Amino acid sequence: MDESVLDLVRAHMREVKTPSHYDRVYKDECMFCFATAESPGGLYINLTTHQAFDEEHVDLDQERTGAVLYLHQQARRVPLSEEERKEAEARPDKVAIGVEGGFNVDAQRFKIEMDEALVLMPARVRIPLPCPELPELVLGCIAAVQQHESASRQEKVAAWEEERRVSKYAENLEQLPATRGIPMAPEEWKCDETGVKENLWLNLSTGFIGSGRQQHGIEGNGSAMRHFEATGRKYPLVVKLGTITPHGADVYSYALDEDDMVVDPHLARHLAHWGINMMQMEKTEKTIAELEVDQNLAWEFSSITEKGRKLEPLSGPGLVGLKNLGNSCYMNSVLQVLWALPEMRKRYVDAAADIFKSAPRDVASDFPAQFAKVGVALLTGKTGAPAAAGGPQEMNYEAEVVTAEEAEKDDDGNSVRPQQFRSLAGRGHPEFSSSRQQDAEEYWGHLLEVITRAELAAGGRLPGAAEAPSAGLFKFGTEDRIQCTETGRVAYKPGTSTCLGLQIPREAGLNREEVATYEERQQRRRQLKEQGASDAAEGQEEEEVLLRVPFGACLETFGAEQAVEDYISAAAGKKTTASKRTRFTSFPPYLLVQMRRYYAENWEAKKMKVLVEAPQQLDLEQLRSPGGPQPGEELQPEEPAAPAGGAAPATAAAPQPDETIVAQLVSMGFSENGSKRAALAVGNSSAEAATEWVFAHMEDPDFNSPLPEPGAAPAAGGAPAANPEAVSMLTAMGFSERHATAALTACDGNVERAADWLMSRIDDLDSAVEAALAAASGAGAPAGGGGGAGSGAAALLDGPGRYELLAIISHMGQNTACGHYVCHVKKDGRWVLFNDEKVAASQEPPLDRGYLYLYRRVDHAPDGASS
Repeated sequence: MDESVLDLVRAHMREVKTPSHYDRVYKDECMFCFATAESPGGLYINLTTHQAFDEEHVDLDQERTGAVLYLHQQARRVPLSEEERKEAEARPDKVAIGVEGGFNVDAQRFKIEMDEALVLMPARVRIPLPCPELPELVLGCIAAVQQHESASRQEKVAAWEEERRVSKYAENLEQLPATRGIPMAPEEWKCDETGVKENLWLNLSTGFIGSGRQQHGIEGNGSAMRHFEATGRKYPLVVKLGTITPHGADVYSYALDEDDMVVDPHLARHLAHWGINMMQMEKTEKTIAELEVDQNLAWEFSSITEKGRKLEPLSGPGLVGLKNLGNSCYMNSVLQVLWALPEMRKRYVDAAADIFKSAPRDVASDFPAQFAKVGVALLTGKTGAPAAAGGPQEMNYEAEVVTAEEAEKDDDGNSVRPQQFRSLAGRGHPEFSSSRQQDAEEYWGHLLEVITRAELAAGGRLPGAAEAPSAGLFKFGTEDRIQCTETGRVAYKPGTSTCLGLQIPREAGLNREEVATYEERQQRRRQLKEQGASDAAEGQEEEEVLLRVPFGACLETFGAEQAVEDYISAAAGKKTTASKRTRFTSFPPYLLVQMRRYYAENWEAKKMKVLVEAPQQLDLEQLRSPGGPQPGEELQPEEPAAPAGGAAPATAAAPQPDETIVAQLVSMGFSENGSKRAALAVGNSSAEAATEWVFAHMEDPDFNSPLPEPGAAPAAGGAPAANPEAVSMLTAMGFSERHATAALTACDGNVERAADWLMSRIDDLDSAVEAALAAASGAGAPAGGGGGAGSGAAALLDGPGRYELLAIISHMGQNTACGHYVCHVKKDGRWVLFNDEKVAASQEPPLDRGYLYLYRRVDHAPDGASS
């Protein structure tokens, strides 16, 4: 080696940092794009920051950090041998991703060989590796980087591996005297109640054999569950007979506090009580895990993905897919819709170079940079991957099989893996940081909150964002007109939202009789099957008949007068009833409409099977508010009216949660405090409504916190108490505990609003914090010192309430906790289907099956200005 080059290495060797076990090494892809070591030019890994950059962005990193020593990696693909191919194609047997026996999403038809060199920047002097002449400090750093697990793999969620807990009922399980022996031969098993011979579960306490509930595409009539109910809910553990092997079996607990698949560590002994020798059993049915694997290996796509049609694959700028990271389809669909908006392109993609240049040292934690990184890939087509050999393949969704090899087949050049973005956007959130399936509408709202916080904090990096945040494109005003039925006086309450949720009135169905007749036929088929007459029901299956509800009926329900019970009328000075009507006060450039297909039944979240065809042209002007009080209306007084006799009005008692509703929720396993909050949140209307509220808010930081005492005030002389978990979330963002406490106090404990409050006052934060704490402690505060996140907010954007349909997010599955999301987006006059990494021209977008519909105001010009 040239001695002058070695001297240069020695001059900078103290700048390198050998990564420890706790350090993160971002070596899989460029921090500013999705280029990998396989991309032309490879990756340059900064030996000081342990961040990788491609050929296009390494000079920018060198300018930003002043680093000199980089590890350069250039990978190339080498075909696998036949034996290696067979091993890579091995079928998974575990509901997991990235673990032994699970889905190997990284399985490929090739292996990787790597050329490496030490590169001295900015002259790009190369020293091929290995090179024993290099200083030991540099060699040690290079070896540590090479061996260190990449940050993306550390952050990569094990994607819904099912972890079963040991049942607390297994240790001292009561087993009744064995008055019968269970046959070892599977052909002799049958349901004790109905005689059916499939999906059979043995109650380990009573010896009763019953049919399981219908699930995962297998038949069942629920007799095992009914037996549990009929025996006083004393005997909760059941085992699926066809799954018993010497290694274990499917065990389920019906107990209300478990109600899930569980582990019975004493299963062999419990089975032996009923004459079953576990060591001699062989599996005759698929386990629940295998059935779930099958579902994920071969989706039976409904008309949402245009099953049966050969779809034309699309690729290129604006037509790039997002790979599924394990239950990330909800995020992928939301991102594809957001990046279809020209305003997002202008703010993040067109300004990407400036965003990257001004990014902080820790690029992985910088939301503007990571968000722009995704946008650049999707909208420019620069995925950083080698071009696909042979071009895109024809898509036949009828025969669609999502295998590990198919996940890598010929689509590498037209899709990216947004792992860093997913980790960053979900950081600190109990659900969106997990690998569980999520509700796309909730993620939409969460992402807008994250974007808003980032834009408020970005300052000059995102010009105009603080004054006109991206969330303003979707925010609209509402006005509730509430009229006291006793006095006739009215009150007007303003509000804002970023999503129009529409209830679906089943009673407005156009084909109710047809649906009822179909359900009767289905019931007869089930009865025949339960009676063992499977031959009689053979060949009688028919396509499901779904209820059709007009979209206009949903709008009418939204705009109709609604009764309000227990309304505290200021005019009457007591509780009475009222009627409420909601109208729009503004129409945003983009309107997100949610069809509320999900509901609670028997304490389970379910999906409404109903067709609602959304119009491609939507006019909402008839729902615009006339603008506050109208001539002849009398407003409610601000203070309650004095009762007869002139006595001072009594202070209205704080509403109390309905004890019946609370008891029902507690019986479902929710905490008493959370159940009380739910009852109050829905105005004690019903247990079903309270259950829906619980499903939506059970991860709130204060869900299990006690309700505040009526009229309670913070103790004087100090900062008011704040939820410790909420404080922790804000301090993790870099704020002090005092700052976090003040913000939470000013924003009623809402973490998202508190973060906005802090960001919007960053220039004079200390004085705002002191003012807020003083106001909360009763010491007084300067005007405006304790305002919430809404103070000083940009005015709502408005225009004619006429819209055209731009995008549809659809969901397949029983509820939002499972299933699959896809989206259809209208691009250049045609509909495009985005199904994770697959992108295709759509022939029949599911106008009647969507969950979320995004409309664009017809007068809204592509550049963001109204015409």
